[in-house]
Amino acid sequence: MKTPETAAPVKNLNEETIALDTPIIRGETQIETLTLRKPMSGELRGVSLVDLANMDVQALRKVLPRITSPSLTDIEIGRMDPADLLQCGVAVGSFLLKKSDREAALVA
Repeated sequence: MKTPETAAPVKNLNEETIALDTPIIRGETQIETLTLRKPMSGELRGVSLVDLANMDVQALRKVLPRITSPSLTDIEIGRMDPADLLQCGVAVGSFLLKKSDREAALVA
């Protein structure tokens, strides 16, 4: 039996932290990690869910500023390393899945 001290930490399915391959430069600051949170329906306005599921760059450029911490601008997203943008797209796509499907993907 696992005790609270030995149990694996519970992953928050509503957030994803991404370590960037190429930091984003904002003035004197380097952003090396981003935290994405699951968007609410209102934050998806003006975007097709199919486009988000397909990781369409324009759709990601609309949604990412609404769900990233620190909040990114459209210009910063446009300058992102493609590998980092892909990781963000994968995270956003996973947020579109049902909770049970996301949990099953973590176990697999």
